[in-house]
Amino acid sequence: MQENIDIDSEHDYLLMEAIAQHLYAHWDFPPGVSVVDGGTQGQTLLTFVEEADSLLVLDAVDFGLEPGELTLREEVPAYVTAQKVGPHQNSFSEVLGLAALRGTQPRRCALLGVQPAAMTLGAHCSPEVERILPEAVNQALGLLRHWGIEAIRRPEPRHLSAPVLAEL
Repeated sequence: MQENIDIDSEHDYLLMEAIAQHLYAHWDFPPGVSVVDGGTQGQTLLTFVEEADSLLVLDAVDFGLEPGELTLREEVPAYVTAQKVGPHQNSFSEVLGLAALRGTQPRRCALLGVQPAAMTLGAHCSPEVERILPEAVNQALGLLRHWGIEAIRRPEPRHLSAPVLAEL
């Protein structure tokens, strides 16, 4: 199975997207490990989740903490709700819930969450959240090492470009 690092990003979520970009740019992972920017893709992430043996989710989550505080949860809520406004309204917890219902959830799943300064549309990445980027990267790499996934620092960063994307 594949190891996935899933990223959900928007607002202070921009930091979590920055972590994914940093991991992709500066680290090489073993075959079978993918860095996926999940954004707000909802149910379309189900395939990635079902293919993953281990899943590290990086997200901005309102834990009621001080802005910029990181929290690592080794249990990620998985549930399915019946009431929807539209077919694209799925939270990531619902994606995990669907995988659980189908018996295809990852063996290991963890959430590295950052407390955003604001959970409003259009809010920019706050200074409190921006400051924790190095710590968040270190925590993500530390958990992956704990899982037996060794990343190797790249001598030169790689950048996403049309030729790189065509190879993926």
